[in-house]
Parts: sequence; C-alpha cells; structure tokens
Amino acid sequence: MSRKTGIVKDGRYLQHSAGFAHPESPERLAAVYEMLDNPLISWKFTHIEPREASHKEIEMIHSPSYVEFIASTSGKRSVYLDPDTATSPETYEIAKLAVGGVCNAIDSVMDGEVDNAFAFIRPPGHHAEKDTAAGFCVFNNIAIGAMHAISKYNLRRILIVDWDLHHGNGTQHSFYGDQRVLYFSTHQYPYYPGTGSLQESGRGQGEYYTINVPLSM
Repeated sequence: MSRKTGIVKDGRYLQHSAGFAHPESPERLAAVYEMLDNPLISWKFTHIEPREASHKEIEMIHSPSYVEFIASTSGKRSVYLDPDTATSPETYEIAKLAVGGVCNAIDSVMDGEVDNAFAFIRPPGHHAEKDTAAGFCVFNNIAIGAMHAISKYNLRRILIVDWDLHHGNGTQHSFYGDQRVLYFSTHQYPYYPGTGSLQESGRGQGEYYTINVPLSM
C-alpha cells in the first residue's frame, strides 16, 4: 500500500522579502516549487492548504508584546528586527501563514489524511526566541507546531530533529525544561548563534531532552 505525503505549498510564501540580495530569498523556495510542479512528480503529493495562525497559537511560544510588535510592521516598507532580519510590508501575514501551514500539516497527519507531511514555508523560524527575531527568523514555526500538537492532541513524546548549518537556539530554549519534546540538533560549532554545545542538555524535568551534535565543519 502506497503512503501519502502531504505538501504545504503556497505562492504567498514568496511575498516575504528580507531585502535585495539577502541570502534567505524567495527564489530559494521558488526553485523548490518549480520542481514540485513538474507533472512527473506532482501527482505523488497531496496538497495541504495553509492558513494564518492566530495570535493565541503563536503566543504558545512567543510573548504577546513580541507578536504585537511584529503585527505593527504590517504594511511598512522595511523594519529591521536584528542586523540580519528585516521585514517587508507582507511579512507579518506571511509569517502567520508559515505557522498555520505547519499546524495544518500536523493536523493532516494526525487526522489520517496523509501519512507524513512536509511544509515548504518561509520565513524560517528556529532562531526566533520568545521575544526576539534573529537569523532571518520571525516566528518559531516548528516550536509552535510542537505546542499545537501538545495542546490539541495531548501528545507527550515529540522529537524535533534540526539539521542545519546553524544551531536552532530559539527552538532549544522553547523546550529546555520540557520533557515532552526532545530537541536533537546537528550544526556547525562554535559559529552563529554561539549556542549548541555538548554541555547544553536541558534543565529540570527537561534534563537530557536536549541533544546537541556540534560539528567543526
């Protein structure tokens, strides 16, 4: 029996821009979308429609004041959230759409509509902390997704595997004292953002539920 793979894909994700020649550009995702639209493979996937997440959902990870601050950037030409992270007029709505895309992907798997799912979304999220943006990230999509699974489906054993050049400091900090989520990361170290050493393994009930694999190159 073939397994069904769900795909979150929406042209609106290309509207967010962090500025001219920024490394996290819409073209990166557009290239993936072009491949997925190829008739030779497009039939293999089930489309999952994204939605904009609510403030209540986003505030499972981020502070209300931070969410309101990001909302205040809506329609503005450009707001620098940190030296590497800037908004465009559409960023607030698209960042909510990124979170909602992850949540809908989780719902589709949990409801049995698909066997697994991949959310091709932006802006990214794993550097975003409770009350700050960082490293091209606005809302911590995967951390909010994990809390969505916990709150809606009462899941108590969630694994987040983060493979990236950089350590996902925001995701780690979101669950550093929480044994419901095991955070596993491979990353280059000690480069940006400077977190993710072997010694960082969680605290309290979450001790040993953070596993970092820092790599030299």
